[in-house]
Amino acid sequence: MRTTWHDHDWQLIHEAPQAPTLHMALDEALTDAVASGQRPPTLRIWEWASPAVVIGRFQSLRNEVDSDAAQHHGIEVVRRISGGGAMFIEPGNTITYSLYAPTSLVEGLTFQESYALMDSWVLEALGELGIRAWYQPLNDITSEAGKIGGAAQTRRGGAVLHHVTMAYDIDAAKMLQVLRIGREKLSDKGTQSAAKRVDPLRSQTGLPREAVIARMVDTFRRLHGLADDRLHDDELAHAQKLVRDKFGTMPWLLDVP
Repeated sequence: MRTTWHDHDWQLIHEAPQAPTLHMALDEALTDAVASGQRPPTLRIWEWASPAVVIGRFQSLRNEVDSDAAQHHGIEVVRRISGGGAMFIEPGNTITYSLYAPTSLVEGLTFQESYALMDSWVLEALGELGIRAWYQPLNDITSEAGKIGGAAQTRRGGAVLHHVTMAYDIDAAKMLQVLRIGREKLSDKGTQSAAKRVDPLRSQTGLPREAVIARMVDTFRRLHGLADDRLHDDELAHAQKLVRDKFGTMPWLLDVP
């Protein structure tokens, strides 16, 4: 039977900046913890310790990323467990969050419906900041000024992982050097239109990044309830092992199912 947001005791995790590989591992560890009932449904706000490109589970590293350019700019490339496209990340320029919930929350919904449900609170938060944003199927959050962010989702063992990366600010020229797909889409339009394709929250709100995140958390808390929590020692240990055995290894980065 399908559950509602209020059927669950939502927890918030918002930790100090962490390495890109650890973020990938935490998504798997926390999804599995919710699936097994060891953790209540959780909203995690990410803080990035260093720049990264995050590629989707089914993407080819060679097709998506110019590895020489990434290395030149000191950008680490990592692979997540969900599908979707490549994301260009710079600390302070990005707002990323994950939702870990039992699949009962999206029971009977199509993927499109489940994406819309999981992002609905964010659209309300953005509206409160003066941005008329909407869900653009299948996995974009957009406004009249351009795309704001992209979502990805996967389901594992009775839990759904839904995560979103939104652009607060963006170095479009650097992104085009590192992401091959960005070049192909924009090669006939030039770098100027790259900045228009992903319109950062900074220009649309005029607010500090921390203020945008605070409004998001406050909106979620008001709509669905949210208690402050932290990463538990066993969850962090599990994630660190996943970094060593999986997310920090070349076989995982190069693997395309």
